[in-house]
Amino acid sequence: MSCFGEFKHGLVGLESLLKQRLQDAPEESYTRRLFNDSALLDAKIKEEAEELTEAKGKKELSWEAADLFYFALAKLVANDVSLKDVENNLNMKHLKVTRRKGDAKPKFVGQPKAEEEKLTGPIHLDVVKASDKVGVQKALSRPIQKTSEIMHLVNPIIENVRDKGNSALLEYTEKFDGVKLSNPVLNAPFPEEYFEGLTEEMKEALDLSIENVRKFHAAQLPTETLEVETQPGVLCSRFPRPIEKVGLYIPGGTAILPSTALMLGVPAQVAQCKEIVFASPPRKSDGKVSPEVVYVAEKVGASKIVLAGGAQAVAAMAYGTETIPKVDKILGPGNQFVTAAKMYVQNDTQALCSIDMPAGPSEVLVIADEDADVDFVASDLLSQAEHGIDSQVILVGVNLSEKKIQEIQDAVHNQALQLPRVDIVRKCIAQYDRSL
Repeated sequence: MSCFGEFKHGLVGLESLLKQRLQDAPEESYTRRLFNDSALLDAKIKEEAEELTEAKGKKELSWEAADLFYFALAKLVANDVSLKDVENNLNMKHLKVTRRKGDAKPKFVGQPKAEEEKLTGPIHLDVVKASDKVGVQKALSRPIQKTSEIMHLVNPIIENVRDKGNSALLEYTEKFDGVKLSNPVLNAPFPEEYFEGLTEEMKEALDLSIENVRKFHAAQLPTETLEVETQPGVLCSRFPRPIEKVGLYIPGGTAILPSTALMLGVPAQVAQCKEIVFASPPRKSDGKVSPEVVYVAEKVGASKIVLAGGAQAVAAMAYGTETIPKVDKILGPGNQFVTAAKMYVQNDTQALCSIDMPAGPSEVLVIADEDADVDFVASDLLSQAEHGIDSQVILVGVNLSEKKIQEIQDAVHNQALQLPRVDIVRKCIAQYDRSL
């Protein structure tokens, strides 16, 4: 007798049967035993996976694979994970612009631990001569993002948050960020515990940066109203008015970006926007946002911090929820899903929400000649390379000598080794970065 029981329609039918068994399987049944004993279920998955690797021939392989599917699907059902969830993750993995090498973990192949295998070679830009037209074209090419497929994944997320509000937002935060929250919003004044770990030195650095950004943007505020009499008695004028409510998206998936927070928040404060709302994904470790971002939010007068990231955060600010105000404009960078969500809401007449721009992966182009400071050149390049492995940084050299090129390469290498995100820099430069 098969442990599968009776079911129809392959994996979908098996999923349906297991969901039913989770509710009504007799205590003495094997399926109930699996649901009640997670250690046994995990052991069976490992056992069947090993038997699949040892299987030979079509019949044996399909038999062992069927057993593995059964136990794996039982674990999914026990943890309220559906085949649709798995399908969505497969689609997201398919859309990744860059991919890891794909080697197995050391414990499965008897190799040294990954920590012992870190690359130690030089971190250097590829050098392409301007006369190499093919090389230049390749260096300037961007990672391809399949917008239609990304939108196919983003649309249901946006619609779910729009229709269900906070409950959908909390669901996606748990699913994508691995954090289970009871409330998706942090209201001002922000609790002291969210500032823990913030040193006085960091506060002083942030205060200095905030003041510098404030001076620059305050200088741009018009001091006079433009008035033109186009016809006798017909007076036309132009004058600025602040956007009433703005939503500022602060990425936090792979790095802490208080710089983004202050470069978005300070101009909004200078413009005297009536309400400033931050959104940033919570940390998996404690469900909080980095204290640097919270500090900037307090300094610029933000009323709330939405503890969410991705398309779901954009949707929450664009349509509003029970506790999140609907904003008039959303600004800030993000990954391909954030960008797709921003493009969606700006074209939805129900949202009536504008955006700044559909930002892509980080990029920078530096132009340097023989008199350039090599340390400054390297710092500018690395400031974007460390954002992610899909970042693109390009140096255009104007009449650079071989000696100068080598000095720049050395500066890039030496500075990169001092960065905590050196592994990301190394992968980024290995894939996209060029010196022309």
